[in-house]
Amino acid sequence: MNKKLVMLVVALVVSLILAACNNSSTSSGDQNDEGEDTSSADNPVTGREGELVIGVAGEPQNWDPIDTFLLDWSTVATSVFEGLIDRSLDLELQPGLAESWEYLDDSTIEFKLRQGVQFHNGEPFNAEAVKFTFDRLLGEEGQQGPQYSNYTSIDTVEVIDEYTVHMKLKAQDPVLLTKLAGYGAVIVPPGYIAENGDEHFNNNPVGTGPFKMTSYSRDQEIVLEKNENYWKDGSPKLDKVTFKVIPEASTRLAELQTGNIDIMKRVEVAQAETVKGEGFLELVEVGTPTVHSLRFDVAEYPVDDVRVRQAINYAIDIDAILEEILGGYGKPISTYQSELSFGNNPDLAPYAYDPEKAKELLAEAEVPEGTELDLYIPGNNGNFKEIAQVVAYYLEEVGLKLNINTVDSTTLISDLVPSGNAGHMYYQGWGGWTLDFDNTAYLMYHEGEQWNPSFKDERVEELLAAQRATVDQGEREVIFKELTELLYELAPEVNVYSAVDLYAVNKRVQNFQPPHEDRLRLEEVSVE
Repeated sequence: MNKKLVMLVVALVVSLILAACNNSSTSSGDQNDEGEDTSSADNPVTGREGELVIGVAGEPQNWDPIDTFLLDWSTVATSVFEGLIDRSLDLELQPGLAESWEYLDDSTIEFKLRQGVQFHNGEPFNAEAVKFTFDRLLGEEGQQGPQYSNYTSIDTVEVIDEYTVHMKLKAQDPVLLTKLAGYGAVIVPPGYIAENGDEHFNNNPVGTGPFKMTSYSRDQEIVLEKNENYWKDGSPKLDKVTFKVIPEASTRLAELQTGNIDIMKRVEVAQAETVKGEGFLELVEVGTPTVHSLRFDVAEYPVDDVRVRQAINYAIDIDAILEEILGGYGKPISTYQSELSFGNNPDLAPYAYDPEKAKELLAEAEVPEGTELDLYIPGNNGNFKEIAQVVAYYLEEVGLKLNINTVDSTTLISDLVPSGNAGHMYYQGWGGWTLDFDNTAYLMYHEGEQWNPSFKDERVEELLAAQRATVDQGEREVIFKELTELLYELAPEVNVYSAVDLYAVNKRVQNFQPPHEDRLRLEEVSVE
């Protein structure tokens, strides 16, 4: 990096450190006037026996599983709802509410259901509940939400007996079993929804999971309590889990340091050393399938020109950003997926930092010097605030002016992006929860999807359809290779990095394992 950028990065880091000091009521490195260390490893948490408190940055504002695709939903609702198939913290598929399943033929899957399971309201889990769930997901209401397109390969669910269902397929789906371990396919209670209605269910969810939601204050707090009738013997260990919604990372850290929360989600890189210095805290990191990008609205001039999108990719030194801003807590990516994703192309190197190439492409596209671009980012993402400022510097170096707009994260993802009102570029993170590029690529690049306001390419459409038409993984791998190379050339986004998530955990918390994909599993967690 040149001297000017080094000075910019240093200034950003210093400002973050000062902000952290101003917002924290305690610090691991406090000293007295003689310079002696006066910090203490004494744990500030008292009087919360059997209760875990978790600080999160946001919540989805709707708990109906067919209405959301947000990771903030999964963080909480994984403890409330369950699907036919489960996925372990090590990302292995395993039985959930179905004890077993098998393909009877190419278009029929038989599920044998777990007996003796109850929903939180006492309603029995059975084949009728499974049928109701998928009829609802694939019906008129489900088609209005973001989950529907993941399950269109399912034709019908037929009840064979009280604890057996047949899932009839209208097309092969190589990722279906993984999707059934996902968000939209969790099983919901037919009687409860019929009695109370969908609007009530949005804010008062009922599932079969280890915890039941007993209180929800929008944008403030979610309270889960132990499901005394949970079907897994000995689980959960906790009596209560409280999620406190604290958008600002500096405030979450202060709450952690004073003992008001036990686990802090989304620790920012600038806070890592502070956490490490507290004797009663532990910093835990985990690789994830989550990717972060600056996506283009290709309907907007001048980013409607592929040469301009490529130029912007060449203009940004991603390696420098990862090292200087993220402290190495991130991995470069060539397309919008992590190395955990099936379909990732390891032979495709990320765009090289080449500002001269960027200038050449901008000149070819006849983009005037000083052309302004609008970038929208969530206001509560401290890491990306820094990244955006450095990106603005890089684009200035090649003759572009970047205007950075910060907005509420929910507004950005749920309103501005789908409506095509998020500027020339906008931040988007994507969880990659299926660990297969199918889900990401289809929802990001297929015409008409909720989070694809403008991108369309006929060959991309053909490849998306082709990889869904076969269960031969070798054939799909070949298709994905062509698709990733094509997307690399079309450059619908600047792929910045795949995330390494940081959690700060009070040492009183036992048996907590951070998830790769934000889905907190808390049934075996306890507190001292």
